[in-house]
Amino acid sequence: MHNIDRAAVAAHDESGFPMDANRHYLLLVFPVFLLAALCEAAYLRVRRAGHYDWREVGSSLFIALGQRAIGAASAGLVFGVLVQAWTLRVWTIPMDRSWSWVLLVLAVEFAYYWQHRCSHEIRWFWATHSVHHSSRTFCLANADRLGWTGQVSGNILFLVPLCLLGFPPAYLAGALAVNLFYQFWLHTEIIGRLGWFDRLLNSPSNHRVHHAVNPGYLDCNYGGILMVYDHIFRSYRSEDRGEPCRYGLVGGKASYNPLRIVFGEWLAAVQDLRGARSLRDAAKFLFAAPGWHPGGAGSTTARLREQARFSRGI
Repeated sequence: MHNIDRAAVAAHDESGFPMDANRHYLLLVFPVFLLAALCEAAYLRVRRAGHYDWREVGSSLFIALGQRAIGAASAGLVFGVLVQAWTLRVWTIPMDRSWSWVLLVLAVEFAYYWQHRCSHEIRWFWATHSVHHSSRTFCLANADRLGWTGQVSGNILFLVPLCLLGFPPAYLAGALAVNLFYQFWLHTEIIGRLGWFDRLLNSPSNHRVHHAVNPGYLDCNYGGILMVYDHIFRSYRSEDRGEPCRYGLVGGKASYNPLRIVFGEWLAAVQDLRGARSLRDAAKFLFAAPGWHPGGAGSTTARLREQARFSRGI
């Protein structure tokens, strides 16, 4: 174990990324994303002869601004968790080697894959992540439609093991930012399938499947930039030309109210907890798969797929 290396910690604090990332995002990146989203919306409105749901775009942008404001206010605290974990590292990975950067990308992708997968398969994390999937349209504005309660869910904890292994926190934060920024262009229906690219890297086609509520598409394609871990852990699904993607939340009520979208799943969880008949049921309402209810009465992914197979006579 290492003692607290105050000079090293200070050096990472001064890297500029962790403390200023949200401010830089709002000033530089967000306007670019906003312009791209509005251009896509205008194009689709013309293409669809005026049929375009601007209310979904408005909800997404309001939620995005709220999430960024909360992120800016909590950036120091979140980064501090990584710094404290790094002071307990078992060794230090030198970042002046080419192999270190390859390892960093693969490690952050691995952590993101499992954080993303848990966000779909464990209700505690889904309560935050469901916000991102709540839109019934699929467009660039959805890329920043992110939950406000990631700090409550504890999403940052998925990076802690990488700090303990010796990756410097600022490099982890930077690699994660690149991973997330890459995903902006994935949220569109304008770009079709891309052949071999879809098998290797995340793409609009892969991400459409990820957002779809079709039973055969649920809970898949968790990668950020790469599809490698989806292939390894058998969660990859390709887009079927014969099965158009449908979007939104399974069993969710349609809403344009940003506050209802952001806190809806948390409120539903509280309501379920009030009706729990045992501590075991209460725990499963929070940490079992989304849609779980006692006696198999819920709408989990497994049950929905089983029902779909039954209806097709499989």
